[in-house]
Amino acid sequence: MSSEQSTAERELAELIVESLNLEDLTPEEIEPEAPLFGGEYGLDSIDALELALAISRQYGVQLKADDEKNQQVFANLRSLSAHIESLQA
Repeated sequence: MSSEQSTAERELAELIVESLNLEDLTPEEIEPEAPLFGGEYGLDSIDALELALAISRQYGVQLKADDEKNQQVFANLRSLSAHIESLQA
């Protein structure tokens, strides 16, 4: 798999950086397959909630807090972007 961001992944990376005020990180620095949570980006469960709200506003899709797939969905930029696209389809 490519480590290049797709257009959708790039837009989502921008949303992540903006909505979570990640001043030390640029959207380009978010690797599509690097772990978003518990990894080098230092995101936690509060960030996940804020991100879910931002995604809801930006993309018009609901990410449910109690979804058992959330660990997979939020695993990395690529999986989150693909999940949003599947909800929009």
